[in-house]
Amino acid sequence: MQITIKVNQQNYTLSPGRYNTFEDFYVDVQLEEILGGQRISLYLHPKTDIVLNEAALQLPLPAQAGMQFFANGYQSWSESRLLSVFAEIPRLRRIARSRLQYSGDEWIGGIRRGKGNLHAWNYTYLQGIEPGNPDTVLFAGSLNERSAFTIFQYDAAAGQLQVRKDIENLQLSHSYPLLDCWIVRGKTDALSSYFDAWTQLAETARSTQGKTLGWTSWYRHFNQISAEKIQHDLDAVAQSELPFDWFQVDDGWQTAVGDWFSTKPEFPGGMAAIAAKIRQHQLKPGLWIAPFVAAAHSEQVRKHPEWLLKDKNGKVLRAGWNPLWGGWFYAFDFYHPGFRDYMSGVFHVVLEKWGYELLKLDFLYAAALAPPPNKTRGQVMSEAMEWLRALCGRATLLACGAPLGACLGEVELYRTGADTHLRWEHQLLAFLRHRERVSTLSALRNTLSRWQLDAQVFRNDPDVFLLRNEGQHLNVIQQNTLLTLNALLGGALVTSDDVSAYTPEQRCELLEALDWQQAKVEQVQALRQDIFAIKGIHRGQSFTFLCNLSAKAQVIDQIPLEPFETLPI
Repeated sequence: MQITIKVNQQNYTLSPGRYNTFEDFYVDVQLEEILGGQRISLYLHPKTDIVLNEAALQLPLPAQAGMQFFANGYQSWSESRLLSVFAEIPRLRRIARSRLQYSGDEWIGGIRRGKGNLHAWNYTYLQGIEPGNPDTVLFAGSLNERSAFTIFQYDAAAGQLQVRKDIENLQLSHSYPLLDCWIVRGKTDALSSYFDAWTQLAETARSTQGKTLGWTSWYRHFNQISAEKIQHDLDAVAQSELPFDWFQVDDGWQTAVGDWFSTKPEFPGGMAAIAAKIRQHQLKPGLWIAPFVAAAHSEQVRKHPEWLLKDKNGKVLRAGWNPLWGGWFYAFDFYHPGFRDYMSGVFHVVLEKWGYELLKLDFLYAAALAPPPNKTRGQVMSEAMEWLRALCGRATLLACGAPLGACLGEVELYRTGADTHLRWEHQLLAFLRHRERVSTLSALRNTLSRWQLDAQVFRNDPDVFLLRNEGQHLNVIQQNTLLTLNALLGGALVTSDDVSAYTPEQRCELLEALDWQQAKVEQVQALRQDIFAIKGIHRGQSFTFLCNLSAKAQVIDQIPLEPFETLPI
């Protein structure tokens, strides 16, 4: 193990297990054997004002044939999957970067890219780390993302795993918890227990919320919603006799993204009336808000340009482009007092006056696009999430488009993957190599890859299933796979369908999936690319599902699988 830091553009090598004293600072490097692994902690103590440029530790880990690296993406939507250590993470095509780069990590510097250079955020694991033994694993997880996000980078040519803090010339004048991570080696079938130990060491409260069934307006109406449409779907849910827990109004109720006090004329009775009607049916009312962004044509952008986030040159930052919002949108400066006062008022109205009890908070990554010189992205994002938690009190929070590390312990529900598409894949965005694209395939890859997070500190939201016949392009096999995997591996099972239009067969399919929600998944094995085996216990009996996300028929252990099929054996 080698630990290095760069301070005031000068490199230093640190010795583990002791104080490392230098002219302008000293670093306490602590090693602790705990829960079968090793905890490595670095605490930096400046003697004067310094600029911290880099901090990393390197572990020798020679690349082996068949060895795989879990590339955990930057935020909720980022495609996350096991890859060969000799592979590469595809980069966003140049023609799309101006519009799409800020939703992922394409814009973040210091990340080595290309074949044999893979990276993950917050945690990772590597399988097949011993020659000829695919069942060996190394798990590494950060225990402190509040001071700075952690990047795990594997270099196959060098045979090295680097644990690096996401720091860019951070100005420091006070003591700083620089790095805190836990690393363990063991067997692949113990991987779930390593997740348990990791979250235990991170000292985040374990989720006590049960699995839920919810409804959202987005994948049926998108932003073309009205009180009349919502009432129809609410009546359908209420009369379905299905065990729905919550009913959420998504994007489209406001006149513009960012103008949260301004309701569209399609809701003549106002949003409080909608919440009251939802509660009348013993459902928890939910509402969509994107607190840190605003459409270019919004009143907030026009009236308060001083609230907008600016880049290091003082130019207003265009956070992204969304055709459903009229094009470009901007990010707010989370630290601007005017913005904070405005959003504090918004949440007071939404929660206390309108009566919503569940909030889907979207596009959260935008808060950390341009951190000030004395803060990291991780600090900004963590402070933003803590602020939202304090504002929202006991409301149920669903974080979407959010870096994982900042959400641990702050939300009840966390979106673990991309938005489901009305087709299996969004071909244009896949061609552009957009890792945060709308895609059913990408969403399911994340559901199968991040399943261990469920019930650790929040419940996983794998996004919606679609059983309806109209207004979508998934075939019945694809629909069944989407429903089955969401039920088995998610904590929230959600749809946008008109449930009153379900056929008896579709209703039975959903009831069967609700029964599978009660299963305890113990292992998800990636047999090869997009081919998986899911194992666990259901009603006291062991079970195995085989899953084929590919467009080709497969044979696994002499069992044939159709394209896109998930099958219990």
